[in-house]
Amino acid sequence: MEITDVKIFLRESNQLKAFVNMVIDDAFIVRNIKVIEGENGLFVAMPSRRVSNGEYRDIAHPINTETRNMIEQVIIKKYKEVLEEALSSADKKREVEDEEEQTEETEFTSE
Repeated sequence: MEITDVKIFLRESNQLKAFVNMVIDDAFIVRNIKVIEGENGLFVAMPSRRVSNGEYRDIAHPINTETRNMIEQVIIKKYKEVLEEALSSADKKREVEDEEEQTEETEFTSE
């Protein structure tokens, strides 16, 4: 089994950090996987739904530890990459905005 694509959709929440879509072998997609910040760090929660007794049950999930660990490693690595890119873009945007403000202030005070 090969994970051939992972798409991360960042969220600004205390615990829910991202939704994830994962493609396996370019043939099967699993949507609505979650990256969650827990007491012991990040972990991956498989898509689930609420059943009649109020509990949540996974809709799809790995059936062995090896596969679970592989999926979690790939998703968390990709999450960290996407988060770093987003933070870097935000920093660059802030720098540009600061430069524009300084230019406007200089133009205003020189008039």
